[in-house]
Amino acid sequence: MTTTSKKTARKAPAKATTKPVPKPAASRPVSKTVATTPSRVSASAPTKPAAAAKITEAGKPFHETWTFLIIICITLPILFRSFVYAPFHIPSGSMKPTLLIGDFLFVSKHSYGYSRYSFPLGIKLYDGRKGGALPKRGDILVFRPPLEVRTDFIKRLIGLPGDRVQVKHGELYINGVIAPRKRIEDFRDEDEDGTAHSIPRYIETLPNGVTHEVLDDVSEGEADNTEEFTVPDGKYFVMGDNRDHSMDSRFREVRFIPAENLVGRAEVIFISTKGSLWKLWQWPYTLRTERIFQPLPEGK
Repeated sequence: MTTTSKKTARKAPAKATTKPVPKPAASRPVSKTVATTPSRVSASAPTKPAAAAKITEAGKPFHETWTFLIIICITLPILFRSFVYAPFHIPSGSMKPTLLIGDFLFVSKHSYGYSRYSFPLGIKLYDGRKGGALPKRGDILVFRPPLEVRTDFIKRLIGLPGDRVQVKHGELYINGVIAPRKRIEDFRDEDEDGTAHSIPRYIETLPNGVTHEVLDDVSEGEADNTEEFTVPDGKYFVMGDNRDHSMDSRFREVRFIPAENLVGRAEVIFISTKGSLWKLWQWPYTLRTERIFQPLPEGK
């Protein structure tokens, strides 16, 4: 055991004496390794460029990210509906023959300026209206009645602030003067079950010269004789063109419309259908092609 260890000890110095000779050669490989290491790592380790790519993606400007695109897709339609035009659907016949059930129209939101009812959910950002022009007699208005502010109504503007409005025997009087009307060809209408019938139709002329068609199919109906209404300041008197089938300012449920409650002015029918708009396969039978992009006249 001891001998063996001694032999090993003797051999070790012999090896140690031979290693110092090639020292210069050993220094060369070291220097070569240091110089070649960067090139070898960049060529053989693809994980580092991938990490760099992730950093570049995360570091994009905000306007180039998906988050920005999603925000734009959500906010642009809201802004357009709030400040420019909003689409509306006609669900009832109170404005026949001017507007029919199934009409889809664009309402100008900027014509009369902006109020709380110009914005989604009726958010109140300020009192009254800001900007825009005053409504004109004969305009077709979209508004929220004071007693039903969550529902959009559409009627024609008849009385301006200070006007006296009355209906006698089915005829309209404004400031004591009758609005002349002329009988024309009857309006052909259909009930929900498809039964056709005729309704007396007239052309009515308002004091400012605006003319429009009205229907009057019930003689001495519920709202054919009213008291004389004086329109307060800052409010308006509206009526439907289908005079015997319209809930409007003649009734206390609606009465006078504050300027703040105006939503906008109806400007154009962009499409109209007798059935569902979404049942495209029925369009050949239900689409009213003659009403597509039909403009609606303004007041004066």
